[in-house]
This record gives sequence, structure tokens and C-alpha cells, in this order.
Amino acid sequence: MKYLFFYILSIITLQSCDYFTIKNDTRQPVARVNTTYLYKEDLKNIFTNNITSQDSTLLANNYINNWIKQQLLLAKAQINLENKTEKFEDLVKKYREDLFINSYKEAVVKQYLDTEITSTDIDQFYLNNNQNFKLNEELVKLKYIKIGKDVLNKKDLIKLFKSAKKEDLDSLNSKELFLKSHHLNDSIWVKYSDLIVKIPIFKTTGKKELLKKDNFIQKEDSLSIYLVAIKQVLNRNEIAPKSYITPTIK
Repeated sequence: MKYLFFYILSIITLQSCDYFTIKNDTRQPVARVNTTYLYKEDLKNIFTNNITSQDSTLLANNYINNWIKQQLLLAKAQINLENKTEKFEDLVKKYREDLFINSYKEAVVKQYLDTEITSTDIDQFYLNNNQNFKLNEELVKLKYIKIGKDVLNKKDLIKLFKSAKKEDLDSLNSKELFLKSHHLNDSIWVKYSDLIVKIPIFKTTGKKELLKKDNFIQKEDSLSIYLVAIKQVLNRNEIAPKSYITPTIK
């Protein structure tokens, strides 16, 4: 792609025709501040595809002018802060080293993440390290629904909820439009703290009373009825189940 460049260099006073002459360097300079040069090839990445000649000229001029201002400011800063130059150079060196180290770490992590982790790997890791996965709070398997008191079929909904039959649970799932909120997958582990956030009314229920295996609790307020069926409970300091800890292992 060809671009028409008209570089406006009026900010810099050219004192001679060989002002931009640089020994042993075949690159084409377009601007200079003291002994620092900006070359034409430095501009090639600032243009986008399908840019017009007029826009490319404006973009080039703006880039050059900003570069000149930056170099002049840098030169002034180096003069006024000469006594801090050594400290700054140390900081730059450390930053450069940290940049390399962090980039290397990211590459190693990415390479590790790109490696496929099989279910056998997870099983083996869990078996060897399960003592490191003790729970710091209770986990529960449960199902839960919240229904409005004014729902016409609430008795049918409650009956379906209490049933242990799969077809009744499927039927309840199909009636989710009648439910204000629900959680019907009692095969996954849920944190007790998440349960209380999701259903604040159970804050008034003692933890020991709520966290009982095969426990059923029904509560209500002025507008709604809340039903919770606890299927299974794991207490603090018990080993976390593999299904719960698998995302962490991955």
C-alpha cells in the first residue's frame, strides 16, 4: 500500500542541507531533536488500511509533532534531574528485568493451561492431595423453590416439590413460570453462605436445624412461601468432594 507523506517539520529549524546526514546509517530520518532521530520506518505502523492520502499526512504530522514535544521534554528533564539519573536507570533496569520475568511466567502458565488435563489426572491428583482440600465452610446438596401465596396451583407445586420421583421433578421444572425462584438440581454442592444469600429468610433458622440430612423446611412471609429440601450435608474440616474441587484442580 502506498501512502502520500508530506511531513511538516517546521518545529525544527534546519541549519544546513546535511542536518539529517547520519554516518553509516541508510535509514531516512524525518525529524531530529539533539542527537535523537525519528525515522520514516518508525511511522509505518501508525497507519490503518484504506486511509486516504490527506488523512495519512495529518496522522504523520501529528505523530511527528508529538514525538518532538516528547523528546524536548525528555531532554529538559534529563538536564534538570541529572542528579537522579542513576536512580532512574536502576528503576528502568529493574522494570525491564521484571517485564522479562513476568512474560516468561505467563508463557509457562499458558503452556501448562494449554496442556489437556484428563479425568485420570484429576483423579490421581485428588487422591494424592485430598487432605489439602478440607472445607472451611459447610456444603449442601439441596433443592429449593419460592412461590407466591396467590398462585392458584400452589398445592400441586408443593406436592411435586416434596416428591422424590424424577417425573415429578421434571413436571415441576416445566412449571417454572409459576416459581418466583428455584434451584432444583440437588446433585451439585452449594455453599451454606450462598444458600443464605439466595434465601435470606433462612437466616432466622439455626444452622444446625437447617443443615440436617434429608431435612425439609417450609417458611413463609407476607407474600411468598419458601421450601427447602436438604439432601446431603458436608461440615467444616471434612474433605471437599472431588466434583466440588475439580475446577480448582484444573
